[in-house]
Amino acid sequence: MRDVAVVGFAQRQMKDFDGSPSMAELLVPILAECYEQTGWTKKDIGFWCSGSSDYLAGRSFSFVSAIDAIGVLPPVNESHVEMDAAWALYEAWVKIQTGEVDTALVFGFGKASAGVLRRTLSMQLDPYTMTPLWPDTVSLAALQARLGLDAGLWDETALADVVNRSLTDAEKNEYAVRAGGSSVSELLARPMFADPLRKHDCAPVTDGAAAIVLAAGDRAYDANQRPAWITGIAHSSDGLHLGTRDLTISGSAQRAAAAVGGTAGVQVAELHAPFSHQELVLRSALGLGDDVQINPSGGALAANPMFSAGAIRIGEAAKRIWDGSADKVLGHATSGPALQQNLVCVMEAQENGSGK
Repeated sequence: MRDVAVVGFAQRQMKDFDGSPSMAELLVPILAECYEQTGWTKKDIGFWCSGSSDYLAGRSFSFVSAIDAIGVLPPVNESHVEMDAAWALYEAWVKIQTGEVDTALVFGFGKASAGVLRRTLSMQLDPYTMTPLWPDTVSLAALQARLGLDAGLWDETALADVVNRSLTDAEKNEYAVRAGGSSVSELLARPMFADPLRKHDCAPVTDGAAAIVLAAGDRAYDANQRPAWITGIAHSSDGLHLGTRDLTISGSAQRAAAAVGGTAGVQVAELHAPFSHQELVLRSALGLGDDVQINPSGGALAANPMFSAGAIRIGEAAKRIWDGSADKVLGHATSGPALQQNLVCVMEAQENGSGK
């Protein structure tokens, strides 16, 4: 296996929807920031892979207009996944493993404000038995939260604790669209949004984009003095039908964690949990102890741009390696209803330069 590291990361989340730029316009400065971080140009990128959704954009092959941000010349080796850009990162990692390229740039983008997101995401459900009922994502998450409450796995105070910590940490994140901790008692006094969830328990609708640069071996040290080496990456999926799985656990997250060799020694974990109770599900599924710092960026409760929020979790985790605040971190992404699909990426520092 080739050693591959995260060496660049840039993101944008839109706080206001009015007059928000097109995805190509949003991506241009993000790609430019990645070039500046690494000291590279377009010619240094061996493979490009993007993540987005035609359903979200409301038109076929919507990603084609977004890749205009790359530029026409020279021609590029490009691919696309109809998933969060975290899965585009996985494809790029596999591409580098083949030996065909040494570097890759992955990016994701989405304008959730273009429609009613809760309804649009119903298109992920089984088209015969569930989509015709139009159960929206917030209502499905509320059902999941209620199951955990009734089973005694968590209570409303535990959910409020997650929110209060996340939004307090988000005050230090310049890209957060929602920030500002309150108090658990004040949060619990707010009205229900989708019983038992309050509005702060649900990720805000967010427009945004992100990009991550990968490099193998010595190329990583050309771009970053302390690369975040990917020591384990895996993804897994649970069944589509909600009635066939226990929604209070995440079997796919457990399997992904096992596939990367477990999470022992992880100091910081960025979990893609669009709802407060889902952080509790993921902590258990991934085997993260109380000593692990969770979502120092504020996580998805602070900003959740569709099709880049998972990649942002990986990028935010990698930054902890770069700045020396952690030696082993975990980035997580999810997709589908009620944590159906999960990807885990473990990254570590290698001070001796053994990533060659």
